[in-house]
Amino acid sequence: MAGDRRVVVVLLAGSAVALAGPIGFVGLVVPHACRMLVGVDYRWVIPFSAGGGALLVVGADALARHFLPDVNLPVGVTMALVGAPFFIWLARRRIGGAR
Repeated sequence: MAGDRRVVVVLLAGSAVALAGPIGFVGLVVPHACRMLVGVDYRWVIPFSAGGGALLVVGADALARHFLPDVNLPVGVTMALVGAPFFIWLARRRIGGAR
């Protein structure tokens, strides 16, 4: 049963990213990470999410430019490589904690 939920979560997240684009992945990952850091009070989550999202995109672009200086890699590709493992971990952790 839990495995079925994991598949549904990953498919829904993948569909959202496919429709909104890889940069939209920031909106899926960053608020969850900020909520783990600052708690559930939205007076803190929203400003930290805004700053964290900007920091994540700039950091992902800087990593791509540092490790592949001769390649013009779109930031969306780097975001997918950085954010996908975190989102999979988050999905597995949430569903595993619900048991």
